[in-house]
Amino acid sequence: MKKVMVVFSAVTIVLWACNNDAKDSVEKADSANKAKIDSPETTSQPIKVDEESASFMVKAADGGMTEVQLGQMAQNKAVDAKVKNFASMMVQDHSAANEQVKGLARQRNVTLPDSASDDNKKKVNDLSKKTGKAFDKAYMDDMVKGHESTVDLFEKSADKVNDSEVKTFINNMLPKIKMHLDSARAIRKSLK
Repeated sequence: MKKVMVVFSAVTIVLWACNNDAKDSVEKADSANKAKIDSPETTSQPIKVDEESASFMVKAADGGMTEVQLGQMAQNKAVDAKVKNFASMMVQDHSAANEQVKGLARQRNVTLPDSASDDNKKKVNDLSKKTGKAFDKAYMDDMVKGHESTVDLFEKSADKVNDSEVKTFINNMLPKIKMHLDSARAIRKSLK
């Protein structure tokens, strides 16, 4: 009976966290994960996760979804062949990374956002209004800024996460993200 009450309490906390007034899907995911981490251990959680690892996975999923959306848009709207090729690489590489994050999250019972954050949705919406060379320049500006932020997130998280598999994912992805950043900078420079 005591075990049933513990499980019921944990489920209630998680459901409350998922239905709270959080602003967007990223905040809802963070709230749900905090509730899971703070609740008593249950047998349904295969691998215990620390808050830093859960937070990193939520941010990585948000950024990854956004990169894929922007890349798909750029594949259709870009006029410069280098920009189109870069966009194709973004869709391919970030889709693969997103699947890895989903796998890590699933093993740890971490809730990921089901859509991009409100800030990233605004970025996608703003970019969708541009056309031609203005689109290419704005997309590559976003790619440089986004990859600078992503490198920063991955480098800081590598020191903070306790989960060895999440840390391995970070360390394996960081060189590729830095390569994306270098490519984005070179393409942006060539568009001027």
